[in-house]
Amino acid sequence: MMKKSAKNPVSGFRWISIALTISLAIIFQHHPAFAAALSDISSPIPASAMKLVSFCANPKTGFDAQAIAALVDFVLDPKPNKEGELPIIQEAPGAYYEFDTGISFSNFLQYAYNSKIPAALTSPSSLRYSIWNNLPGESQKMPSHWKFPAPGGKPVIIYGLQRDGITPDLTTGVYYEYDLKRTLILLNHKGRQVLISISKQSSISDIGKKGFILGNDEDWNYYYSGIPGSAKTGLGWVKAYIYDYFSVGVFVESGTSPATVRSGFFQWIRAGWSGINFVQTSHIIKGMKRNARNSKTILESPKLPAPNQIASTYQSLADLPRNDLVEKYATLQQARQSLAVLNGKITTNEIKKQDSSANTPKEQIIEELMLEYLKIALGKASLLGTKAVWGIK
Repeated sequence: MMKKSAKNPVSGFRWISIALTISLAIIFQHHPAFAAALSDISSPIPASAMKLVSFCANPKTGFDAQAIAALVDFVLDPKPNKEGELPIIQEAPGAYYEFDTGISFSNFLQYAYNSKIPAALTSPSSLRYSIWNNLPGESQKMPSHWKFPAPGGKPVIIYGLQRDGITPDLTTGVYYEYDLKRTLILLNHKGRQVLISISKQSSISDIGKKGFILGNDEDWNYYYSGIPGSAKTGLGWVKAYIYDYFSVGVFVESGTSPATVRSGFFQWIRAGWSGINFVQTSHIIKGMKRNARNSKTILESPKLPAPNQIASTYQSLADLPRNDLVEKYATLQQARQSLAVLNGKITTNEIKKQDSSANTPKEQIIEELMLEYLKIALGKASLLGTKAVWGIK
């Protein structure tokens, strides 16, 4: 997934410009990776990211500590632009984007990479649900509490499979479901804690389906029609797929006063129809900015409940009989339909009878219900009303 003398302000600005130019020249002089555009296939930065993608796809390729160090240093280094184009790799266009979040590294992990807190809660504008599955034979699982490696210590490496369902795309309104190979690497780099999150799509996605953003995207309300196609005018007929997706996310402790986590994403996507890719770099950056904006809103909110409180609510839902969960889920689906009609996205004739959700995984139902809980906690309007309506603490 790149992102002052009062008497003579013009003269002052000129000195600032000169100083900035000198600073950038120093940066480029000491960091050749910046001098070579990220979009250049010869740049060592995309090559390092791809070494990690290869490691995720097949761990037998070997752990490359130098590639990780190159990416972490790149993310931490000052740069004139926080976003940029990456070279086309395996027919997939790519982009880089970075941003800072005002949160401690420890709290970041507790919220965003916690087996007891759904990943969709920190990426509600991007993920409808995200279900982590442990790989057979692997002893390590996604932890609820991470143990930080000491400087020079052995990294913690976790492998898994993940089933993701995403929200309707900003450009086409299409939403997808697909499987990923995942690798998480927690390490200490020059005294800083770092998490590397690597994803590689394992096969072509399910067919893309027509969806809608209901109101403001920051309200996190979406309609999922279940019907193949696109909501974009003239593209309702398309049979779209995500053919390939691979990414490396670098999350590094970048400040302590105030506490700050810097996130840098290297992301490639190939998607479209009839085997033709229609994704552009600008689309990828737009999607990463969307995710960053909403993630920061959540993680920097003074109203955000403590991790153990969110985990407790999740467990309360997980303990409910499936029939009770399905009943609440049906209420949520009906509320989405009503809002879609109110927003003019669908007509009353298009409202379909709710299915039994018999094939919907329990984890997905809980994750979608948990988003409504988070909305309430953050002071947003929920499609399910107050907590009392659905009986959670």
